[in-house]
Formats: sequence, structure tokens, C-alpha cells
Amino acid sequence: MGLTDDVRASCRAIAESARFVTIDVDRLRHVEPVPPAPLDPERHFLEGSAEEVASYMLILDAINFGSGWFPTLRKRPGCSGYFTIAWALADFFRSGRRWSNEELRSLAAPDVAAVLEQEPGHELMSLYAEALRSLGSFLGERSALQLVREADGSAERLASALAGGMPFFDDVGFWKRAQITPNDLALAGVASFEDLDRLTIFADNLVPHVLRVDGVLRYDPALAARIDAGELLPPGEEEREIRACAVHACELIAERLGTPPRLLDTWLWNRGQAPEYKAIPRHRTRTVYY
Repeated sequence: MGLTDDVRASCRAIAESARFVTIDVDRLRHVEPVPPAPLDPERHFLEGSAEEVASYMLILDAINFGSGWFPTLRKRPGCSGYFTIAWALADFFRSGRRWSNEELRSLAAPDVAAVLEQEPGHELMSLYAEALRSLGSFLGERSALQLVREADGSAERLASALAGGMPFFDDVGFWKRAQITPNDLALAGVASFEDLDRLTIFADNLVPHVLRVDGVLRYDPALAARIDAGELLPPGEEEREIRACAVHACELIAERLGTPPRLLDTWLWNRGQAPEYKAIPRHRTRTVYY
């Protein structure tokens, strides 16, 4: 089986034996699509050359994690943690600067913090620096577009290369960021993949939250109470069940709607930006995978 088949099989198995999370199949019909939004052209760097935009997207997805730390970040006005990071990195590229592969391999936390407008001693900045050093080593002398060309039109092949080449992408059984990278490159208009619709949803903490608020996912009362109280949820069985049940539920919803799961992910993620979803705590886990 390929990477996406592994995700589907793994998440289905977890969902079918889950102890803390259940899928309310009767609520599945109530999840309806909303218009998908393109990448925000102000908070993402999309106006450069294809090589520059591909480099930006690859670097952004290399550090597209840390939601468990986001409440502790210095955020731009009106921005979530993700958009704060994406926008600061976009402005760095707009300034005419970009990290070469050699520079990526030598980045330290203060270098990253300066670009992302964060405190250099923040734990996440050290993890971001480690992730970017890993990206620089993985790329070697290749450019972002050369990496895309090596995938030969396959999103799954690119995702597999990322998962196999960098520890922070090797989110076994989910491969969230390994999958979202080809999708983001396609959304940015710098890559085309024949099998893009084979991707699953990109299992994080927001899409499960939206499904929970919409009544599709139901949590064990004790688990729900801890999340609602804002407690950090450690990596482990409960957190994996939340993500796996979200993946499996979205497979069922996507089949009903006749919609690729990756597009369903975009609908749900964008829905999660609405105030009624932000008003309710979502699960927070400190992990390098999302």
C-alpha cells in the first residue's frame, strides 16, 4: 500500500476500536460544504517567481506545526498562530531575502525568531530551527522545484519522500505535513500532481474541533472536560483517537459528498476560523507534527 492507503487503514482501525472518541454517523449528513478559500495573498508569499514561491511554501510547511504552543506566541493583530508565522515569513521573502540551503543548515533559534518576530528563547523557535536545518540537509543542493520535479507528478511520491527524509515530517499513520505540502504547492500554483485527490485530510487539532462542535465527533466526558478547561493533552492514545476519528469521519463525509478529502479539509479548516468555533477550546498537544 502507498502512504495514503496506510493513513486510511490506520485511522479506520483506530476509529473502530477507539475508547475516548466516537463518530456520530447520524450527524455526518449535516456537514455541508462551504466555498473553499484560496491561499490568502497577503499572509502568504505568492507574488514571486515560481522558484521563490515554491521555496516559501516548502519552508513554511517545514515549520507548519506547534499549535500546542500557539497560545504563547506573540501574534499579529487578528491573526492565529499559523497566520502569524505564515505572514512573518512572507514579509521576510518580500524583503528580498531568502535562506539558501546552506543557510538553512546552520540556522539557530535566534535567527528564526528574528524573522518570525518571536522571543529567541521560546521553545518553539528551537524546534523550528531544528526543522529548517533538517530541511536544508534533506534538500542538499536541490531547489524546491527540483524536489517537485523528482516527484514526477505524484503528490503521494512527494509526501513519501518528505516523510522518509525528515523526522519532523514522519507523523506515522497520519503524515499530516507530508501530505499538506504538495497540496499547498498546488494551491500556490507552482506544482501540479495527477494524484492530488488521493490525499486524506491533514489531521491537526482544528478539523477535529470543527467536527466536534458540529456534533460529528463525540468525546468521552472526562476528555471533553480537560480540553474545555484548556489543559494540554499529551501525545498518546486520546490524541491519536481524536485525529484518527477525524480522518475516518472525513473519509465517510467525502464519499457521501463526492468530494476529495483534501477539499473537505479546506472547507472545515476555514469554517474553524469563525468566531463560534474559536470561542470553544480545542485540544492542544505540544508536538512537531501539527
